[in-house]
Amino acid sequence: MTFEIDVVTLFPHFFESPLQESILKRAQKEGLVKIRVHNLRDYTHDRHKTADDKPFGGGAGMLMKPEPIFECVEALSRKAWKILLDPHGRPLTQKIAGELARKKHLVLIAGHYEGVDHRVREHLTDDEISVGDFVTMGGEAPALCVMEAVIRLLPGVLGNEDSIKHESFQHEHLEYPQYTRPRDFRGWKVPDVLVSGHHREVEKWRKEMAGEMTRQARPDLIKKRNKR
Repeated sequence: MTFEIDVVTLFPHFFESPLQESILKRAQKEGLVKIRVHNLRDYTHDRHKTADDKPFGGGAGMLMKPEPIFECVEALSRKAWKILLDPHGRPLTQKIAGELARKKHLVLIAGHYEGVDHRVREHLTDDEISVGDFVTMGGEAPALCVMEAVIRLLPGVLGNEDSIKHESFQHEHLEYPQYTRPRDFRGWKVPDVLVSGHHREVEKWRKEMAGEMTRQARPDLIKKRNKR
């Protein structure tokens, strides 16, 4: 069954190039995922195609109006899992990406300007996701992050399914160091164990190094794992 993703945005051209590159392109070509991008301005009803307005009560910036968002999303499948990309959302993790990959159909709503009318959050969406404690120009880049994280987890998308098992964050640790040719580059040599041919020793080294790199760079992951 083909996984479906609909993206609701004021800037549909943002997605043209990324969706024609690498894994995203191949997954679509092979029929593993179907991605549709919808221009919110197509769901406005004035000659200026107005999709934003000043917030009640005053304040800086403009707010995205509810009408075009509701009309666009409601024109899609009501069974889809509707996600608003927003700083209020739960932080995107590998675990959440796995949860979303088990859905059949996602609708990603990309906010912009000062955000969306709160009634979208209250009465339309099923989920809210943030990609980090920082602010982007809009929800388009976060929507693309969600797509990349989810699509690569779909069956058949990656050439080697085993690669997912050892990735960073898959089991709350970072991935081990990896090397390729040349074996000696500017005097920096590949660890001998990796060219020893002893697979058990290689796996042991990788496990130890993954633990060490996690302790150095992301000790919070270890604390999180130990609390369980």
